[in-house]
Amino acid sequence: MDNVLCDYDRGKRVACLAELAGVDGDSVHKAIWESGFEHLGDSGALDAADYLRGFGERIGYPLSLDEWVEARRRAMQADCAMLEIARRLRETVDIAVLTNNTTLVADHIDTLLPELRPLFGSKIYASARFKTAKPDPRCYRLCLSELNVKPETVLFVDDLATNVAGAREAGLVGHHHTSVDVFRRALLELRLLHE
Repeated sequence: MDNVLCDYDRGKRVACLAELAGVDGDSVHKAIWESGFEHLGDSGALDAADYLRGFGERIGYPLSLDEWVEARRRAMQADCAMLEIARRLRETVDIAVLTNNTTLVADHIDTLLPELRPLFGSKIYASARFKTAKPDPRCYRLCLSELNVKPETVLFVDDLATNVAGAREAGLVGHHHTSVDVFRRALLELRLLHE
């Protein structure tokens, strides 16, 4: 999702959280992203309530769910070109989202990125749901089991090469997303998209 279907600017999110907590952005970044805490949320090691509580504790502010959602929302901007490709793809193939995130992201996706639901319906999965995260091959396999599809029939797209490698290890076809144009060409070559 992030940096594929939307532009994600973590700096904006950090700035919003820092302003709420009355601290500098560096301390927020270190407390959440450099400490390994965010990975605990992504991998489902913390349930949503414990994640939110721990998030607030780490930044020294009693962060509410609404504040967490708003800070995340401000950091996300839909990539209209990629969403148009998704719209075209769904006419001929099934599409789904697997994002490394806490379940809070999937639970509040209609606020965070309302453009996704009309395209992906209920097939929007946060890694935390599977108690693991990309690039662990188990994450992809558990998601595919939920979707009831075979790995070799799935094209997985991610902006991080390590996540693409994990998908390939799980038996999926992988595409490292670097630009809309490169992705469009790859889809044309795979005959998943037509001019």
